[in-house]
Amino acid sequence: MTPEYCILIAGYIVGFYMAWNIGANDVANSMASAVGAKAITLKQAVFIAGILNILGAVFIGAHVTNTIRKGIVSTEVLADPHVALLGALSALLASALWVSFATWKSLPVSTTHSIVGAMIGFGIMASGFSVINLSKLGAVVLSWIISPVFSMILSYLLFKFIIRFVLSKKHTFRAALRLSPLFIGFSFFVVILSFLFKTPLGKQFSVDMPTAIILSLVIAVFFGYIGRLLLKKIDRKNGVEEIFKRIQIGTSCYVALAQGSNDVANAIGPLAVIYFLVKTGSIGTQVPVPVFLLLFGGVGIACGIGMAGARVMDTIGTKITTLTNSRGFAVDFSAATTVLIASKLGLPVSTTHAAVGGVLGVGFARGIEAVNLSIIFKIILYWILTVPAAAITSMIIFKILQTFIF
Repeated sequence: MTPEYCILIAGYIVGFYMAWNIGANDVANSMASAVGAKAITLKQAVFIAGILNILGAVFIGAHVTNTIRKGIVSTEVLADPHVALLGALSALLASALWVSFATWKSLPVSTTHSIVGAMIGFGIMASGFSVINLSKLGAVVLSWIISPVFSMILSYLLFKFIIRFVLSKKHTFRAALRLSPLFIGFSFFVVILSFLFKTPLGKQFSVDMPTAIILSLVIAVFFGYIGRLLLKKIDRKNGVEEIFKRIQIGTSCYVALAQGSNDVANAIGPLAVIYFLVKTGSIGTQVPVPVFLLLFGGVGIACGIGMAGARVMDTIGTKITTLTNSRGFAVDFSAATTVLIASKLGLPVSTTHAAVGGVLGVGFARGIEAVNLSIIFKIILYWILTVPAAAITSMIIFKILQTFIF
């Protein structure tokens, strides 16, 4: 067997391992608040997120992937097929190891930033520091501040609104029911816009902003009032949180679907590079991704969710602050809105960071004593370490592979 086919086999193994880690760590972005608020059980979250991630990866996932994630490393380093093969494999393994370590420590990290850091590491080893786009790298660093802070402010304001106009009222159920078209409508508005602009399938529709806003508004108004009619059937004895529980489950499901469509590229992108290099001997700046690879990645993500997703979900859902359904709704809505707005403004954003920021916001809305600051400091430390840790690991792996294979 040639060295190239040995690398391809290794790529499948490591690619699946990376997808597994994405599921184990990033499932918290979509399901942690729902589980923490007891809207759904852990088993239900694992099952729902697993199915939706596979569907998102196969039917909405990118069928074309950039050879170098986020354009941080110059594509010149891929000119030599041997270097590109070893680099893609090194990046996959390095990023997977870092995410795996963070998951073992029960801490949420950005899988996108992990693969970016790993790509930087192999790029430096292959062609030196000149191949690094410092402005793009600076944008990644900036996202460590933008994502959590914006989401935190938004969730803080939203939960304060809920307290003022719902939870502080004498008849809380009636107040929540009256405002439910607003909450449901805004949720649908953000979800539809996010689908059109944040998923690979949505981007293929090439809908302009005015059309997308009008379409989203019409759908939002329709489902807002349909939702209110359905919520009227809820037994009032269950309380106001039952209303937010139903809305929160819907937003969590969307985030899980979007996770499969977007994050599968972190595992399958480098694997697709290896696959086409071995099959054709060369690649361009973009690589087509076969459906079977998207399914392969989706199944890997689902396996990670089922086998280890509980660890990070527990951290975001219960260890930062106590969540209820109303707080969980504020978290999910704020995280999804942050990702949408930042993406449309061309700003770097991490769903992981936005989710944590959202939880912080509802915590601070109840006072700083309601937030576990020690766990927050640990999470921030791991965010800062992600890019350099993945880069250094990738450098070491690349050098080892270069020494013993080519």
